[in-house]
Amino acid sequence: MTNATTDLIIVMTKGINDEVSSVGLTLANGAQTAEMNVGLFLTSNAIDLVRKNGIPHTHVHPMEKLQELLTSFIARGGKVWACPPCTHARGYDQESLIEGVEIHGASVIFERIKQGAATLTF
Repeated sequence: MTNATTDLIIVMTKGINDEVSSVGLTLANGAQTAEMNVGLFLTSNAIDLVRKNGIPHTHVHPMEKLQELLTSFIARGGKVWACPPCTHARGYDQESLIEGVEIHGASVIFERIKQGAATLTF
């Protein structure tokens, strides 16, 4: 018997100055293309990915621009949650973040994990 899931949580810790962030966003978009229900939980430096004016000009070659990857992910129904202590530590509030991002604690991902969601961390 196979334990298949279509639910995926990607926890991202890398921000605009690290190529791993583009890998996480590329995989998130790829999982959506594979018809998975994907959520991103951003912590640490990854919070800067969703800060207004944080990534408009960031591009990790040869990947797509981070802003395009993130915009596409959200437009296709991807959920993005920003860690409350991480946003607070940077002085960000909900108004500081781009549209489509919610400041939300880890309980939102734990509920999905309890339901069988797969997880990746970048």
